[in-house]
Amino acid sequence: MATEISATSLFRGPDRGVSDNVVLRHDGGVIIDISEGAGPRPRSFVIPAFVNAHDHARATASSFGAVGMPLESWILRTALGAPVDPYLTAVSALARSAKAGCAAMMVHYTRPSGTMPLVDEAKAVAKAASDVGIRIAFALAVRDQNPIVYGDAEPVLSGLPGSDRKTIEDLFVRAPMSPKAYIELTDAIAAGIAGPMVDVQLGPAGVQWCSKPLLEAVAENSARTGRRIHMHLLETMYQRAWADQHFPDMVRWLRDVGFLSERLTLAHCIHARPEELEMIAASGARIVTNFSSNMHLRSGLAPIAAAHGCGCAITVGVDGLALDEDDDILREMRLVQMVHGGVGFKATWTPTEMFSLAIRNGRRATGAPGSGELAAGNPADYVAIDLDRLDRDQIMPVDPMALLFARGNASLVKEVVVAGKTIVRDGICAGVDLPAVEQELRAMYRGNVGKLDSFRRMWPSLSDRLSGWFEQQLTCE
Repeated sequence: MATEISATSLFRGPDRGVSDNVVLRHDGGVIIDISEGAGPRPRSFVIPAFVNAHDHARATASSFGAVGMPLESWILRTALGAPVDPYLTAVSALARSAKAGCAAMMVHYTRPSGTMPLVDEAKAVAKAASDVGIRIAFALAVRDQNPIVYGDAEPVLSGLPGSDRKTIEDLFVRAPMSPKAYIELTDAIAAGIAGPMVDVQLGPAGVQWCSKPLLEAVAENSARTGRRIHMHLLETMYQRAWADQHFPDMVRWLRDVGFLSERLTLAHCIHARPEELEMIAASGARIVTNFSSNMHLRSGLAPIAAAHGCGCAITVGVDGLALDEDDDILREMRLVQMVHGGVGFKATWTPTEMFSLAIRNGRRATGAPGSGELAAGNPADYVAIDLDRLDRDQIMPVDPMALLFARGNASLVKEVVVAGKTIVRDGICAGVDLPAVEQELRAMYRGNVGKLDSFRRMWPSLSDRLSGWFEQQLTCE
């Protein structure tokens, strides 16, 4: 039986724009018709559902003291927030994203809990996504070098008391996984969780953390199987300096071994240079920008307007660090538009164009079907916005998409529908009790925090050693 939703205004896509007083019908998770003639109803603005195209499905970092520090320190500090329960942690992150209006989310799984086999942990994340009702892409992150710094960590570790050194090595140093073992593990995860709502991808953490043989194996497997790849690239000034010193032809090498392709999504690219952006654009790979995360981690301002100008496919992610750490992807899209949308009369894109690019490229990045436009034959993935609150003054007709980019945020989301199923209504997740999950998680974290007292005690010394290593070993031009 078909479901109907009446819309005061409905955004169909960049070509057809906004239609007024329409009814959208869907059945079996697919839009079957959009027609004129909506009857009396609460005023709503129906738009394609959002996509969080880069995230890690983890706990909120600030709660563990990871605040106002560069990525290279932040990554180590967030060991205090390793999942205490993979299912509950994933439910919390995925439900927050769903409440914000996301139909799909990238889970680049960088910090497993270590409490169960990795295939079982992936199944726990997939179950969480199913219970929330959100589409996900899942990529188990892999690294086989440089676990502490981008090079020899001995200057950081030497001179530490033996117990402190052991604490660090126990937390961060692992026997590297062989390329063959990683591919086999990804195959096993895909066999366990892949399906219409879950796209399993390859997830090298970043070039500075991955050997050439590992990256070559990922490129070969992707080309042979069609499996997508998700990876960080040139996120920080120190990664740029490392590349310049140790891998000056890095992006060209990635292109030449077939790593760059339309199957690839690259997170950040903050310190990519014009010739590198051109290679990325020519390959068909996407760049997902994470504005607030870049600011929280003091990583810099990404060249997004330049990347778009040379043909890069741009989308938007939260990266677990939205402006207010609330997973508000709409606010993140607005920030991207405000900062990268143009100067003076010269526009990079219109808000409507930027919105459409972010949704379409985000769906490609996560493997979600369809273009994201609201049209017959596309998946019924949409969000209903409270138009009375968005257009709170109602003085004169104003383009609701313009209003959305002037003042929109997640609090305006009335309903989120994914594959034809309502997963959020009036701020409440239908499939999970998010407040109860978060209360249970807090209790578990509070009970667990004492286990890492030695790491917390030594943090000031470790932080100083890290900053000294990066400042001395890696300097930018």
